Amino acid sequence: MNLSVSPRPKGRKYLSIVQAYRDPITKRPTSKTIRSLGYLDELEKMYKDPIAHFKEEAKRMTKEERSDKNVNLSFSMDEELSEDTDGRKNFGYAAIMKIYHELFLHEHFAAKARYQKFEYNTNSIMLLLVISRILSPGSKKKAFDEKGRYFERFAFELFDVYRALSHFAAIGDETQKFLHTQIAKKYGRDTSVVYFDATNFYFEIDEQDDLRKRGVSKEHRPNPIVQMGLALDRDGIPIRYEIFPGNKHDSETFQSVVGEICKNYEAGRIIAVGDMGVITSENIWYLIGAKPHKPLHGYVFSYSVRKAAKKFKEYVLDDAGYMNRDGKPFEDGDDYKVKSRCMAREITITVMRGGKETDVKKIVQEKQVVFWSKKYADKSKAERDAMLAKAMRFIKDPSKYKRHTGHGSAKYINGIDKETGEVNPDTLLSINWGLVEEEAIYDGYYAILTSELKMPTDEIIETYRGLWEIEETFRVAKGDIEVRPIHLSREDRINAHMLICFIALVILRILQKKTGRVYSASKIIEALDRVACSHVKGNLYMFDYRSPVTDAISVATGIDFKKKFRQLGEMKKSLGSVKK
Repeated sequence: MNLSVSPRPKGRKYLSIVQAYRDPITKRPTSKTIRSLGYLDELEKMYKDPIAHFKEEAKRMTKEERSDKNVNLSFSMDEELSEDTDGRKNFGYAAIMKIYHELFLHEHFAAKARYQKFEYNTNSIMLLLVISRILSPGSKKKAFDEKGRYFERFAFELFDVYRALSHFAAIGDETQKFLHTQIAKKYGRDTSVVYFDATNFYFEIDEQDDLRKRGVSKEHRPNPIVQMGLALDRDGIPIRYEIFPGNKHDSETFQSVVGEICKNYEAGRIIAVGDMGVITSENIWYLIGAKPHKPLHGYVFSYSVRKAAKKFKEYVLDDAGYMNRDGKPFEDGDDYKVKSRCMAREITITVMRGGKETDVKKIVQEKQVVFWSKKYADKSKAERDAMLAKAMRFIKDPSKYKRHTGHGSAKYINGIDKETGEVNPDTLLSINWGLVEEEAIYDGYYAILTSELKMPTDEIIETYRGLWEIEETFRVAKGDIEVRPIHLSREDRINAHMLICFIALVILRILQKKTGRVYSASKIIEALDRVACSHVKGNLYMFDYRSPVTDAISVATGIDFKKKFRQLGEMKKSLGSVKK
């Protein structure tokens, strides 16, 4: 608080004690009167030096206010909001900013912009885009328009945001490696197991280009797509991603992403875990290297029982060797069985010889694990029954449809082009009961192939089950942070968008790790978004949300989300502390 000496008519001066603050609406410095004292000439009759006296009084009141937790406020019930008032602010973003700075991303982006002639702060732009991607996903314009909901000073324009995207794209690869190094230093990183999968993201456009091409959409959409290969560490924290043209097969993305981790991420020997979409002979041979008896790297891949060779199917269906959950021989009525064996398997890889592609036979030593679960068997049957119901409705009255669009059910209908869904007018439609019966035989059976001959069977299964982490990451990417649809056309800006989303995913996963993996990414996002406050008066703000999730985040980050009332200075001090 300060002493204000205001001139009045006829040369008189009026004294009052005022408190300075920043108006939450106009963002301009202003003040409010705390105590009216009177005219200087009248006060001189009571005090030897009124100005010196009340300056000391203002200091004393400031000291008392800082030590006094009780604040008395007065309101006028007739007071109206100023035009376009929006006094609501988010404070939950402090937890995001805490991880952002723990990873030294602010220093990284500052360093990468140091010798560039930018007229804007690239780190400030990235921080806003990452926070917005987590708490309020949408377009870059939406992020810019909503920058006022945070207490940060984002001093740049919308066109600066778009210009910065090209810069972010250019340093995307370096940023991923930087993040990997910082995660390893700050939190520890286990890359002994690397989970890999691929997905794709659609664009709401009709025409293809060099990157956005039509391919097999995971969401069964006709739009052009881009492919993404993504690798996670054993804790489910993203390590690396790459994007590819939409017509590239999942298996073709594996070597580029995982190979880079093996070569340039100081990962040591890894065991790659993936589903049957990436289990090609080339990928297996790429991992184990030229010495199959002593694999350079390892793998744990799922294997399609239905598409396997006859001898493997016979092994799967043979009850000999199966054990139940208790480690006893499997009997009718048990809901689970498992067995394994070590085998040499012949694979075919394609190599270049004399400028031509040539198929070469190789032998790999593998442990083959097969298990059956009644739960999975029932699930497979229920899913197939639903597909058959769709197929039967189509057969009953195909004239209702221009083409068959029931993804998954077309394969059960004789007379439909399985690729396009178009109906062959010269063929009588019917259910392929032979296929139905063949599939039913293998309901509930799963197979895993691994290079790790000495790894216990249960550990192999548990390692493979960890692949759900990457499936969950893709769900978070497509749902919570809304990676798609992507409203960008230039390839560099698409790459920048993916980098922003990658950083957001890393921060979310770290927050989950810090809070003991008790809460989903969705729960954490919802909680942080609801940690918001409304301007009350002067520098005072009021909060109205607290939950077990915010309490856990408070403990994990050291940021207090429990108070109902906080002053602006206190919040700025707290926000400043997370940047250290």
